[in-house]
Amino acid sequence: MKITSELTVRTYECDSYGHVNNAVYVNYLEYGRMEYLNGIGFDYKGIVAAGYALYISHIDIHYKASSFLGDKLFIDVWPVDTGAVKGTLRQVIRKQDGTVCVEADVTWATVNAQGRPTRLPKEYLVPGLYPDERA
Repeated sequence: MKITSELTVRTYECDSYGHVNNAVYVNYLEYGRMEYLNGIGFDYKGIVAAGYALYISHIDIHYKASSFLGDKLFIDVWPVDTGAVKGTLRQVIRKQDGTVCVEADVTWATVNAQGRPTRLPKEYLVPGLYPDERA
């Protein structure tokens, strides 16, 4: 399932060249991922309260085009590899005219309170999202 969220570039996100600073795109990716989790019904607050977390272990990011103050951006997020311990989300940030600004594959892992990789407890699994999960 693909979830799309949108935002408008704000003044403080632009650098001295007048375009969105590359580091800001990582924040945009985070925003898009949280919107994705909300959109699929994932109980993020619940897993945190239970002592688990989703850590980002790797981001493979490709910058394709600049965006500027006032640009409306769309962040598309969908899973390309999903499991109960780790997975990868593909994320594309694009302008309203379809110009792709960023493409990224973001790998996440479930960790326990000690920061060790662990399986996500069954009560937090989103039905149909984990092909390797034995229900």
